[in-house]
Amino acid sequence: MSETGPGEIGLSDWTWFEWTVLRDELDATSRVARELGLWTVFGSVHRLSAPHRPHNSLYVVSDRGELVTRYDERMLSNTKVSYLYTPGNAPVTFEIDGIRFGCALGMETHYPEIFTEYEGLDVDCVLFSTTGETPSAAPAFAAEALGHAASNTYWVSYSAHAPQSVAFPSGIAAPDGRWTAQCPPDGAAAIAIADIEIDPMQRARLWRRTARGDLYAPHQVLDDPRSDGRNTF
Repeated sequence: MSETGPGEIGLSDWTWFEWTVLRDELDATSRVARELGLWTVFGSVHRLSAPHRPHNSLYVVSDRGELVTRYDERMLSNTKVSYLYTPGNAPVTFEIDGIRFGCALGMETHYPEIFTEYEGLDVDCVLFSTTGETPSAAPAFAAEALGHAASNTYWVSYSAHAPQSVAFPSGIAAPDGRWTAQCPPDGAAAIAIADIEIDPMQRARLWRRTARGDLYAPHQVLDDPRSDGRNTF
């Protein structure tokens, strides 16, 4: 980040960035995923061709250590889009053993349309990761994650930096809008684990999808003064 004056933020200069060092770390993380036989999703910046600024991204690495896909944050903050990153342009999904995942990042929990879009893509779980929120703002992010899980009837993981846990810890929200697992609220690094169970019928989810269509239009009354007038009992 370059400074243009006291208290002023200038455009970020990515030319100094040690991209080779970052690539070594990405490769090392992929090797560990392969050694552990563990699917791994982790955040990083993703380099673009000059002169474009990088994406703020989530990499998805398989249990074989192979890069499967990448999600780029789309709804950037004013600071990010003005000085730091290039926004992404598409949702991303991937499947593990028949369970479909979507990805969200940064401040995107503030935007319900991101999560509604993933519902339309038939995901079973959205993986949301954030780093920039302060402990005082963490409860709002966590509450929104619960709301997205409940309103879309799917699982949502909420992953944040450990120091934020003193205000609200990371966790995994079930489709009923309740936490299935949470990390301790002590500021220490921790892992939350949950079994993702999928309802094959998905009655609530299918009904909400139907209701969001034209279900109610044939039942609406458009020419009744008792309906149109709103200033009488």
